[in-house]
Amino acid sequence: MADYMMALAARQPGFLGVESAREDLGVTVSYWESLEAISNWKNNLEHREAQKLGRQCWYTHFRVRVAKVERDYGF
Repeated sequence: MADYMMALAARQPGFLGVESAREDLGVTVSYWESLEAISNWKNNLEHREAQKLGRQCWYTHFRVRVAKVERDYGF
């Protein structure tokens, strides 16, 4: 389901990219060009169904954060 959701997100207007890490704690960060694009993704019917299945089948809890990236750099 995660792979399908990543492919689905990539086809949504305003999608900029995704990063994911899986160990004891799974973290996925998706990047969008606007709050409107985030809202549209949140309301995507297939995405909502995947979230419902996640709550029922795979996760004991999950958290969604919406944040603005002000700066990104590396060495």
